[in-house]
Parts: sequence; structure tokens; C-alpha cells
Amino acid sequence: MEVVRIECAIKNYHWGKFGCDSKVAQFAKSNVQEFTVEEGKPYAELWMGTLPTGPSVIKSSGMLLSDYISKNPACLGSTILDQFQEQLPFLFKVLSVNKSLSIQAHPNKKHAEELNRKCPEKYGDPNHKPEMALALTDFEGMCGFRPFSQFQAFVRGVEELSAVIGEDAVKKVNDTQLADLEGVKSAIKQSFTCLMRCESSRIEEQITKLVGRLADVSTDIPCIDDSLRELILRLNEQFPGDVGIFSAFFLNHMKLKPGEAMFLAANLPHAYLSGDCIECMAKSDNVVRAGLTPKFKDVDTLVEMLDYTPKAMEENIMSYTQGEDDSNVKVFQPPVPDFAVHSIQVRETTSVNNC
Repeated sequence: MEVVRIECAIKNYHWGKFGCDSKVAQFAKSNVQEFTVEEGKPYAELWMGTLPTGPSVIKSSGMLLSDYISKNPACLGSTILDQFQEQLPFLFKVLSVNKSLSIQAHPNKKHAEELNRKCPEKYGDPNHKPEMALALTDFEGMCGFRPFSQFQAFVRGVEELSAVIGEDAVKKVNDTQLADLEGVKSAIKQSFTCLMRCESSRIEEQITKLVGRLADVSTDIPCIDDSLRELILRLNEQFPGDVGIFSAFFLNHMKLKPGEAMFLAANLPHAYLSGDCIECMAKSDNVVRAGLTPKFKDVDTLVEMLDYTPKAMEENIMSYTQGEDDSNVKVFQPPVPDFAVHSIQVRETTSVNNC
């Protein structure tokens, strides 16, 4: 089968890393014809796929990758052709994150079809959007709800958090036993729902109080370690007074090393905070946002769709298998048919860190 080289689309979103600090810029320099890195410009995403808003093209001819696939459907392989006809079912990206992205979740396939039917102007396609992120550098994010014991400690020890979720939610959190999983999920849901529906003025008031305390190094809040303190202060610098800052008490703070990955299943709340990664996702734009964004937040949809199962941070690290014929290959196979990612360790290579 013929191997063809593609030229990728570049996205200069404001949250991207600047200039040569960005892996996107580094890779784009070797991929995109006549590309020049501008040090004062953010380079956020590099897209490999057929999404109309950023299509790849065949480098030698300028033909759209989607047109090439239509003319050469066998290039997709029998597995893809059997399940997805002549459509590339995924989008493959490089991301370089300098500023936190929104806290968000993605609907499952059935829910995506319902949202698209009821509200096509906000949910523009009927597909699900499972994703995985594979770290290229030290990579930081939030993913899934924390163990309930941690959340209980925050509710009991952080008065500002208690103030925004309200007395009823506080009581439920305090009264729920760790062994009662359904009760735990119900307590988390009630607390998160109260947070998302809290008046913005009250959110801002309590964040101001919390940030003031955390900025004072002499203030000791036993349940908040240095890492969480730094995260909350950083998020407030980027999104002052945003409701998403309180999500740091709800969600696992993930720190991936290069080569580690996390899978972002349907209904799992998550956010990318900093670093460079490979992202692979089903071909969809459906996003339900929770915070750290000025964009539309569909709170009613969000709080009903989320998976409130608490997990340890380590449980969100994605496992892999070794390649059958090559020990230098790691295969990340998520529980969806749309994509898998093979990570190949090349022993001798030329560095691309040469902008």
C-alpha cells in the first residue's frame, strides 16, 4: 500500500504555548511547507484528519485527505471500512497547553444523537467524542471525581467550599458512609449540582476569600497541600472568580509523565491544564462545559450526564500492551472502536527541538 505524507492544520488558540516552546510549532516546522515560527504567537493544536474546520491535505498534490480517502478507500483498512464505511472515524492531534482549557465532558453516542436533534446549534453532530491524551512532556490535567474521603475532608476543612454547595449538601456529604457507593455518588452529584447552580456573585465572593487565605503563606489549611494550593491560585490568575476553580476540590489533579496516557470516556469531567500531548478522539465537536471558560455552560445537561463514580488518580492512568512483534511499541486500546494509538519508541532519532 502506498504511503503518502500529509500536511496538517495548525490552530493558534490563545491558550497555546508560544513560539518554539510549543511542540505544535516544532512539529509544524518540519511538516508544513514554508512555515515560520513566530515567538510571540501561540501554537495550540496540530490536526491530522478530515474535520472540515481543519482538514489535512496530501503534501505532494494539495488534495484534501478526505478526497484522497474517497478515491482510495482501501487505505483505511478492512476494520475501519466494515464499521465506518469510507469515513476516517477519528481526529489525531498534537496539543501544546500553556493556559488551562475548559472543564468539560462529552456525551455518549445515544445522548449525542438526542442533543443534536434537540439543539443542533449547540451540538452540531450526532456522534460521541471519547478521547485519550498521551503525554509528550510532563502533562497536567484534571480527570474524574476524587476519592470521596478526599472530598469529605475538603468539605469539612474548606469553609468557602461549604458555603457554595450549601448546608444540605454539606450534611449529605458528612452523613454518607464510604462503603455506600450509590450514596457517595448521590452526595457528589448533589454537591456538584449546587456548585454549578450557585449565584455567580457568591462564587466570586468565596473565591476571593479562599484565594486571599491561600496567597498568605502563613495560612495553613491542613487538607490543602502545596500542589493544590498552587493549582487554585494559578486557575484564579487565569480565570478570576470562575466557578471552575472550585472543581479542583472535586476532580483528580493528574500529573502524567511522558509516555503516560489517560482515557476520557463519555460523561467523565476533565480539563487539560498544562504541557504537551498527543490527543486522539472520535470525530465530533460535542462538548458540555463546566467552567474555566467564558463560553456557554449547559448546566442542566451537564449535571445529569456526568459519571459521579469516584476513583483514585492512579485508576485514571490508561494501561497499554506491548506490540506483538516489537517491544518498542506500546498499544493503547480504549474501549471504543473509533481509534487506538500505537506509541513507538525510536532508539536513535534526530531531535525536533530545533526551531
